[in-house]
Amino acid sequence: MFRRREPVPFAFVAEADRFRSNVTPPPRERLSKTQLAARTLVGLTVVAGLVGSLLFGMPALQPHKAPEKAQQSEAAEGR
Repeated sequence: MFRRREPVPFAFVAEADRFRSNVTPPPRERLSKTQLAARTLVGLTVVAGLVGSLLFGMPALQPHKAPEKAQQSEAAEGR
């Protein structure tokens, strides 16, 4: 009388987290010397830019020392 129904055809979506593939991905291709040199140069350029910005920015981050002698404008001297 009551038949057991077959699962929905796309029920695998609910079980996708338990699915393990036995297919291994292909090995990664090795970089050519040109690609390796290009990536190295880009990396060095980025690092050099960061170091340069640090070197040029450090003086701006230092606390400013007030001058020993108070400076007055010429307009203040005539009073």
